Amino acid sequence: MPYYEYNSKKIYYSETGTGFPTILLHGNTASSKMFTNIIPLFSSNFHVVLLDFAGNGSSERLDCFPTDLWYEEALQVIRLIEIKNYKKVNLIGTSGGALVAINVALERPDLINKIVADSFEGEFALDRFASNIQNDREVSKTIPEVKEFYQYNHGPDWENVIDHDTAAIKQHYTTIKKFFHHALTDLKCDLLFTGSQEDIFMPGKFFEHTYNMLIEKIGHGKKYIFKSGSHPAMISNAAAFAKLVTEFLNE
Repeated sequence: MPYYEYNSKKIYYSETGTGFPTILLHGNTASSKMFTNIIPLFSSNFHVVLLDFAGNGSSERLDCFPTDLWYEEALQVIRLIEIKNYKKVNLIGTSGGALVAINVALERPDLINKIVADSFEGEFALDRFASNIQNDREVSKTIPEVKEFYQYNHGPDWENVIDHDTAAIKQHYTTIKKFFHHALTDLKCDLLFTGSQEDIFMPGKFFEHTYNMLIEKIGHGKKYIFKSGSHPAMISNAAAFAKLVTEFLNE
């Protein structure tokens, strides 16, 4: 399997398809395996690049996850872009991966063509989510289909990975809370925000209101909210999402 090095840790990545480099960024508790079934929807039009953030999936494990998790993961993405010598890339990030995508664009706008940010919280950690994360994660471990998802993405040490992720989210919420190091007005690339009204974590009009505020603050951007489908919309509305995003990236 191909790896590159970031801070003396081996980071797994893979590439498939031809066309404009387009990096898919997985969410928290997941790995690039979450995209397995939808890769063909993108690889026929783009050069699809996947990676597992440090400590996740097939990447080398960490003793603990950094508190400023989504910023540190953005630096891992930037390192990959530099190593592969991509001149410009598209980023498609879902859930926590959307936060990573925005951080990459804020840190290195010269590397980014367009961004799709799917099913994410907004600019700040949500009280109702972060304050209950410990209990919610413990419950999730007892749900057979969720446990199977964790095992599929991370292997036999899945529980340590989930616990590290939970600890980082709690620490970030209590010490940082803001997801981005720069003002959102610094975002200059084309942006598309997506989500679902039936998202189990952020249902109803949450994405409608949150994305409207972000677009107003940034000064540009588009949004599309699916009426059905759970979290994340990228997976639960795979075919429609791929069509929408392909059209947006090719505009």
